Amino acid sequence: MVGALIQVALALYLATVLAFKVKGGSFFKGAMFFPYLINGIAIGFIFKFFYTRGYVLDSVLQWCGFSLDNLPYWLRDQKVNNWSLVASSVWRYLGQTMILFIGAIMSIDGSLYEAAEIDGANKWQQFKHIILPGIQTILVLNIILSITGSLSAFEAPYVITSGANGTGTFFVQMDKIAHSDQKVGLASAMAVVLLVIIMICALIQKVVMNYLFRDADDGTAKARKHAQKVEKARKKALRNQNKVAVSAAPLFRNGPGAKAETAVES
Repeated sequence: MVGALIQVALALYLATVLAFKVKGGSFFKGAMFFPYLINGIAIGFIFKFFYTRGYVLDSVLQWCGFSLDNLPYWLRDQKVNNWSLVASSVWRYLGQTMILFIGAIMSIDGSLYEAAEIDGANKWQQFKHIILPGIQTILVLNIILSITGSLSAFEAPYVITSGANGTGTFFVQMDKIAHSDQKVGLASAMAVVLLVIIMICALIQKVVMNYLFRDADDGTAKARKHAQKVEKARKKALRNQNKVAVSAAPLFRNGPGAKAETAVES
């Protein structure tokens, strides 16, 4: 779950930079989003060899001056193996989270930034008072997706470590109980418990986000409420006019009043 928060924070930072005109921005967006298009099993095998003793990561660190004897076993040492899996997950899903943030940031009216600069607001103040309130919905969505994804992670720990050395996630243990131990009923109960946990986390996250953004308002909500009040007043006035017109109309079109109108017209 800590990895999910790291992923959201890093994606928000990169999106805030790449949402504006940056040299090579399109290349970086594509490079960040590309890992999300790769199959999860393939990514698992990539990082399995990446972290294997004496392979890619160890070789790169040796080129940087580290001794192989001083490096940990990235997939065996319980102090670092879960962080190794977190890094692979962040690398894969960072682009998806970042693209959602970029779309939300680019939908904010540019005149708000111009007005803020005229008032003397710096970049941090613009981010705090313009960008964050404007992307609140997408921020909540990304946090929910990241937390639920971390709770239901399966492909990476199953392929890279097979759940050994303390890396077994809830789904990996559930798969082991259902298929290896043949305890299907217990595995089904675990799935229901996971659903309840995800719902509780989503509820807590919603309460926390509403508390943090309780004073954040870009004027959209107030404008929407005002427009609804104006529309209701207009409909009410229109109904009153229709009632007056109906009450003033004659009951019988062929009566004396109708004959008088016909005579005047002729």
